[in-house]
Amino acid sequence: MSLLPGESAPAVSAVDLSVIYGQTKALDHLNLTIAPGVIHAILGPNGAGKTTFIRVATTLLTPSSGEMRVLGLNVVEEAATVRDVIGVAGQYATVDEVLTGQENLLLAGTLYGLPGAERRARAADLLARFDLTDAATRPARTYSGGMRRRLDLAASLMGNPRILFLDEPTTGLDVRTRNALWEEVRNIAARGVTVVLTTQYLEEADALASRISIIDAGRVVAEGTPDELKATVGEEILTITPASSDSLNRLAALLGGEVVDNRVRVATAKDGINALLEQALTVGPLANVNTSTASLDDVFLSYTGHSVDEADDATPPKRSRRGRRSA
Repeated sequence: MSLLPGESAPAVSAVDLSVIYGQTKALDHLNLTIAPGVIHAILGPNGAGKTTFIRVATTLLTPSSGEMRVLGLNVVEEAATVRDVIGVAGQYATVDEVLTGQENLLLAGTLYGLPGAERRARAADLLARFDLTDAATRPARTYSGGMRRRLDLAASLMGNPRILFLDEPTTGLDVRTRNALWEEVRNIAARGVTVVLTTQYLEEADALASRISIIDAGRVVAEGTPDELKATVGEEILTITPASSDSLNRLAALLGGEVVDNRVRVATAKDGINALLEQALTVGPLANVNTSTASLDDVFLSYTGHSVDEADDATPPKRSRRGRRSA
């Protein structure tokens, strides 16, 4: 028997979760548990399965095998109940441009089944919270990109969700608008809502998340707090540019590093830098040497072998659903 919302259960749990399209494994026996009441970021390169994970969790996609539960509810067998306790804001704002901001929220409230008085009060509160009151009676087509994202996020909260799924929530926003949205995400989490977000911005995960999962090729390859993940690659990153590019591969092999942009990058403890430099000099003269504190970029590179792509996951086929809107 499934646990009901409010009982002791992970916010989200995936066990041996797979999604297969033809010969492509979007998710490959993925295992992931997200605790309630946290901001949990999911990082991964283009095509890693981030958006597929969100679509399964929000009942928009049926897994090929394995199991996904949200607050103890099976996302396939109890999909309607899952949709009652979650909110979703996708990669792109999905507001109706013909409707006003207020009408968009009232429509979302209707789809959630809220009574009229509660629907109107909730819409007014969210318009104020997201600084949209002055624009409430304007058609959404007159809104800036940042205003549309705020309206979309407000709509996802109309149903008072226990868990909020944010898929690339700040893609395309300027720095100021992104920072404002970050602050609102923190406020949402402070009210006890679990926030699960995918992002292509490593600094976003570092700034917001108390826990991060890195997925690659449909599987979790690393997980922990930002500090724990950084500690796994070493205290310092040593970057060496040899005088001759012909020495790059030999130098990387000798030091156990990686070649990135015609330089060799090596993670090390602070007291190991001098020994590495002595080894490097045996290969030949060095043109440049830099050290820096390990960052999430270094963690990501270490576990996936490449940088975060700026593109989103490829869009897989969707399963049509009837029932209440979850965004």
